[in-house]
Amino acid sequence: MARVLRMAAAAASAVGLSSRLQTPVPTVRAFSTSQSSHQVAGPVWNLGRLNHVAIAVPDLEKAMAFYKNILGAQVSKVVPLPEHGVSVVFVNLGNTKIELLHPLGNDSPVAGFLQKKKAGGMHHICVEVDNINAVVMDLKKKKIRSLSEEAKVGAHGKPVIFLHPKDCGGVLIELEQA
Repeated sequence: MARVLRMAAAAASAVGLSSRLQTPVPTVRAFSTSQSSHQVAGPVWNLGRLNHVAIAVPDLEKAMAFYKNILGAQVSKVVPLPEHGVSVVFVNLGNTKIELLHPLGNDSPVAGFLQKKKAGGMHHICVEVDNINAVVMDLKKKKIRSLSEEAKVGAHGKPVIFLHPKDCGGVLIELEQA
C-alpha cells in the first residue's frame, strides 16, 4: 500500500499535481488485530504503568547479592509481610522495580510455587490502576476471577488485588492502586 502511494505521488509530481495530492499515510500495526474475548476497560478506571515484576527466589540473600553486587542495582532491606506469607525485597531499576519474593513458612503461596520451580522464577507482574475499587467491580462484571474478594494492602502500603492466571493468559497479575 505504501509503495502504491509513493508511486502515485511520484506520478502526480511528474505532471505538476503534487500540491493537490493529499493522500493520508496509512497506519501500520505490527501486532495482531484479532479481537479479545474481554471488553476494554471502561471510563471508570484506567490502567497505569508497570510497577514491578515479581520473582520468587529460594535463597533471598543470594538473590539480593546478585542484583546488588553483580548488577550494581539499588536493593532495599528485607520486609516481612506475614499477611501475604512472604518476605520481599525491591530492586530499583529507575523506571520500574523487581520484587524478590521469599516464603515465610510452608503455607505461603510462594512456597508452593517454589516446590514446583525449585530454582525460582517469575511469579507475577504488577500494574498500577487509578481506581482499585472500580477495577474490582468492573472485572467481576467481566467474569475475571481474582484470588480474593476484595483488595488487600500490599507491599507498598496500597490496596492490591491479584487476578487469576487462568483468566489472564497464564500470568498472575497484581493490580495496585496508584
